[in-house]
Amino acid sequence: MNFDFSDDQRLLQDAVRSMLAENSTSQAVREVLEGRATHCAKVWHNLNEMGAATAALPEAYGGAGLGYLELCLVAEEAGRHLAAVPLSSSIYLAAEALLRAGSDAQKQRWLPGIAQGEVIATAALGGSERYRTPQPLAFDGQCLDGTSPVLLDGAIAQLAVLQVGADLILVDLNGPGVKRTALPTVDPTRPLAQIEFTATPAERLAAADGAAVARRVRDGAAVLLAFEQVGGAARILELARDYSLERKAFGRQIGSFQALKHKMADIYTRIELARAHAYYGAWALASDAPELPRAAAAARVAATRAFLFAAEEGIELHGGIGFTWEMDCHLYYRRARHLAQVIGSEHAWRARLADELIKEAA
Repeated sequence: MNFDFSDDQRLLQDAVRSMLAENSTSQAVREVLEGRATHCAKVWHNLNEMGAATAALPEAYGGAGLGYLELCLVAEEAGRHLAAVPLSSSIYLAAEALLRAGSDAQKQRWLPGIAQGEVIATAALGGSERYRTPQPLAFDGQCLDGTSPVLLDGAIAQLAVLQVGADLILVDLNGPGVKRTALPTVDPTRPLAQIEFTATPAERLAAADGAAVARRVRDGAAVLLAFEQVGGAARILELARDYSLERKAFGRQIGSFQALKHKMADIYTRIELARAHAYYGAWALASDAPELPRAAAAARVAATRAFLFAAEEGIELHGGIGFTWEMDCHLYYRRARHLAQVIGSEHAWRARLADELIKEAA
């Protein structure tokens, strides 16, 4: 049995890595961080043009028709290069919810635009219950009222899929009665927004059990985000290793000091543990295995811890300069903190994992 990716899949990963290394540079990411752009438009265009972002979307709806395994590798590279693009909101969540719950007419109308990068979409599919709102969402069959408190890329999205009770609701964010409010976030390269709806025209997605679809989409997104986290953590380790081989203290490379070796070894072991869980999640996602909820939760927990640990230790390994604006350490720390809260916190996913293990034992 082969537990690794194929040569063709690795070729796609290499192509995406080369493109991101050229375009998702520190300067490009900082432009978004500093508010000079809403996202890296060139990176987003390239990811869609080469079929990388839409690897898992069927060709009938404008996607590349490859599969989830390929999308996992794209996600890893996006995390490695801190891609400031609406990949998670548009592809992992909104497009997947549309694909699984939408009618053929709804999919034909919206998915090709998402696949081409012409439409940026977002979704709120539960997992944000801790964010309280004075006016919960309500749908009367034609119009949507209420507030969605936290939406990924909500300030720039044109379309949203929202869970209202057991239903999934599709709403055009350029329609009437939509008020957007940008929210402060630890990682401005992945912006958040609150959106208020007042008699906004909307439609119900066709799926009979929207709540079940939402859980399935969140599980898939957890696996893909785990790959982003593994990619980011691996890049931090590379940066720390390179710096420790260049920087000298007391006439020696600081990488020769045992204390730093131990720190980097700890980062490496956590990354490899998270990678093993992410690979298990990728298999479960690609094969639609019944183990997906358990695999997704395990991947989410392990990758969140690995990325946070690597981001914190990466700053320490760079010494005093690691705390400065000049270095990119804070960019990875911001992204680690942001991803730790997307689609539910680590604690929520730990509880989900515990529930799945108890269910299995019973």
